[in-house]
Amino acid sequence: MANMPDCDIEAVVRILRKEARKFKVPIVSRIADEASVQKPFLVLISCLLSLRTKDETTASASERLFNLAGSPREMLELSTGQIEKAIYPVGFYRVKAKRIKEICRALIDKFSSRVPDNLDELLSLKGVGRKTANLVLTEGFGKLGVCVDTHVHRITNRLGLCRTKEPRDTEMCLRNKLPKRYWIEYNKLLVTWGQNICKPISPLCGACVIEKYCRKIGVAKHR
Repeated sequence: MANMPDCDIEAVVRILRKEARKFKVPIVSRIADEASVQKPFLVLISCLLSLRTKDETTASASERLFNLAGSPREMLELSTGQIEKAIYPVGFYRVKAKRIKEICRALIDKFSSRVPDNLDELLSLKGVGRKTANLVLTEGFGKLGVCVDTHVHRITNRLGLCRTKEPRDTEMCLRNKLPKRYWIEYNKLLVTWGQNICKPISPLCGACVIEKYCRKIGVAKHR
């Protein structure tokens, strides 16, 4: 294992492009794929809802909410209670309902009701962290960004592509190591793989088509 060459990220991405099609697309990516109008806004709000929430719950909550409001102005016309009812039972739904209202007010007041398309301005929105901001860039605008969530952080380190302790450090590592042509799709591919194969505990290494490229760093037990 010590003499194993560096991870062949080219091969990993090529294989996952094919194999990830067998599984459901992560919910925020699915919403982006289906959106015909207000895509960045829908991606932003659905990403906020998805934090610490399972995809199935996020999907139904997003559908209920977007049936009521699909733009910042429409969202502000709803009461906080209406938003809470629509998004329940996503994690921290009361906090998220309040945050959605705050973000929509900021979008109207500071950005002419439009979601900004650069990282610094997205990060200026209260409650928007680097994961959400980068996902809005990649999925909402099709612009370059490196979105690192728990799946991307975990798998990137298991592969041995990066050796980092925090998602932000993984993002910075990937910005240096990951070819830019893979930036936009990297999150979707690894989230799909992390949800179905490379799970946090006892990953399904026996069913993993990229196992030979993986150093299994930090994996104590696998199936």
